[in-house]
Amino acid sequence: MLGWALTFLILALVAGFFGFFSLAGLAASIAKILFMIFLVLLVVSFVMRALRGRSVI
Repeated sequence: MLGWALTFLILALVAGFFGFFSLAGLAASIAKILFMIFLVLLVVSFVMRALRGRSVI
């Protein structure tokens, strides 16, 4: 998931560099959404591991 977010971030940067601002905005929005989903899943994973008594790190 984080890999996809980074891919869309790079796509947004390249598209913005070449002047495709609408494509850059769309790719940046997708990257933000995927990154937020990644963070939520990471926190849920940490909480589930902590509830099971395992080490979080």
